[in-house]
Amino acid sequence: MSEGTMQRRAQREQRDQRAKRLNRVLVCAAAVPVMLVAAGCSSDSGSGDSTDKAAKAAASASASPSPTVEAAAYGKLPEPCKVLSKKTLKDLVPEGKSGKEGKSDDISTRGNCSWNSLDNNGVKGSQFRWLNVSMLRFESDVARGPADKLAQEYFEKQVQDAQATEGAKSTKSEPVPGTGDEATAVRYELKKKEGTFKQQTVVARVENVVVTIDYNGAGLAGDKSPSADDLTKDATKAAKEAVAAVSEANGAGGGKASGAPSKSPSDAASKDASDEPSGGASKSPSKKPASKS
Repeated sequence: MSEGTMQRRAQREQRDQRAKRLNRVLVCAAAVPVMLVAAGCSSDSGSGDSTDKAAKAAASASASPSPTVEAAAYGKLPEPCKVLSKKTLKDLVPEGKSGKEGKSDDISTRGNCSWNSLDNNGVKGSQFRWLNVSMLRFESDVARGPADKLAQEYFEKQVQDAQATEGAKSTKSEPVPGTGDEATAVRYELKKKEGTFKQQTVVARVENVVVTIDYNGAGLAGDKSPSADDLTKDATKAAKEAVAAVSEANGAGGGKASGAPSKSPSDAASKDASDEPSGGASKSPSKKPASKS
């Protein structure tokens, strides 16, 4: 083979090798956009899925109902010094004058009124009577529960407090039928330097309102003590009138005024950490009977 032929063959081989290298570069360059497009599609697909999931979650959250609680049955209270008839006041506090209304930061949720009576019989002694009516109305609360349930819890606490009065003797408790949804009478004796006071506390609940009647009597300066049975009868009468007044003030003059019980309170609510609503009612003044005036 001549030198010229060998040189031409070498040149052809060099051209073939350059062509192969160029072909490989072109193939690789063409593959890069395909990979980028594939990666881009994959990224877009994931982003779309996340967006769809977030949208579905938001729609589901907006569709979920907000927590609700049954509205309170009663929205107001009667004037505390007007819940008892003149006849009842004459029977319970015969020498009493106009009632003394207690202070309240909201008369639609709490109120009370008290009366004193001293029947002075001179050397034969005297008869003392003290009467107090208090009312507390509860509102429904999503966190604490329905109003009637809150009222029931407070009713139970009031009864327990009366039963646990410090220094009380001969304590007795009994249900009072035909008075709102539930009612209990607690009676006991308290010995004071003026004499022995016979205390009657009647606690009643009608719907979302709790009524407490405190009534005590004593024979002073040598007069005989009043009958506990008579005092309990009088206090019960006052409680029935007060419950009726609450119902009538809310336009429910039929059922509750006549003592018809309402449906049982809901069991859905849990008790709040506190036993009373914000700015709760003070303890019953019956635990410290009024002194002789």
